[in-house]
Amino acid sequence: MKLAEIASALCATLENGDPDAEITGVAGIEEAVAGQITFVANPKYAVAAKNTAASAVIVSEDFPAVATGMLRSKNPYLTFARAIDLFYRIPGYDAGVHPTAVIAPTAKIGKNAHIAAYVVIGDDVEIGDDAVLLPHVVIYRGARIGSKFFAHAHAVVREHCRLGDNVILQNGVVIGSDGFGFARDGDHWEKIAQSGPTVLEDDVEVQANSCIDRASIGETRIGRGTKIDNLVQVGHGSAVGEHTLLCAQVGLAGSTAVGKNVILAGQVGVAGHCKIGDGVIVTAQSGTHGDIPAGSMVSGSPAFDHKQWLRAVGIFNKLPELAKAVRKLMANQPSSAGPAKKEP
Repeated sequence: MKLAEIASALCATLENGDPDAEITGVAGIEEAVAGQITFVANPKYAVAAKNTAASAVIVSEDFPAVATGMLRSKNPYLTFARAIDLFYRIPGYDAGVHPTAVIAPTAKIGKNAHIAAYVVIGDDVEIGDDAVLLPHVVIYRGARIGSKFFAHAHAVVREHCRLGDNVILQNGVVIGSDGFGFARDGDHWEKIAQSGPTVLEDDVEVQANSCIDRASIGETRIGRGTKIDNLVQVGHGSAVGEHTLLCAQVGLAGSTAVGKNVILAGQVGVAGHCKIGDGVIVTAQSGTHGDIPAGSMVSGSPAFDHKQWLRAVGIFNKLPELAKAVRKLMANQPSSAGPAKKEP
């Protein structure tokens, strides 16, 4: 595509660049070469924008001017994502059922479904139109799934779970696995039946090898538009609000309530029966131990206010020096037992 065509398609303003330049793809700012476009979202990378070999750089509307062609945008990162879509097409799958697939006679599958090799679909399952189920996907009995469902190889949806439209399950995802519920009976643990389904609302994506457990009673629910990264564990009976991000290796204990537009960064752990308010940000490797008010940003384990945590971390490295200074002060204090001892 010509650069001017790309600017029009992305609703970006072209500045400095050659409108007739032929663009063949996109790349990172350090790897990009002539004929490619790249992006910069932070002004501190202005030097990289000046030195890139790319034919054009997607930048914010207030980004400092550089000699390289610029595509100015209100949201450079989103614009770059859409630029990728101009040059890359996700592989398509023709409608049809592979002869090795096993589909129960009571299952109802919508139009234009692609059912790949060794897929198993149980009794009384309902799946909407335009579904793609890749090899070894298993849908247990009674599941209800909306239209444009996309399940990558080895994804599993357990019994009676409910999934909305445009749900994507990456490889190895398990929706509705049994919650970790056991009651002590003398010298052993007795399993608590996990009777409640997992519910995924519209436009949810769950990435590879994550598990969203079913509830013992009630349900586990993931709100519309929420995105869940690899290796995430959502405990039984939890509720996650709309448009929330759960990054890699996040763990929610049972009956956790997470609000809307929350970001839990990598390896965050949330204790059970806690409530995290709307718009909260919990930074990586933090552990929460109680409710967090809406709009907060917290860090650490146990987590507390992020700005206070930054100050505390800054002091932490100085603790040996501070301890030495305190010992010296204490040693020099007058004492009824005799003269103060000098610090060696």
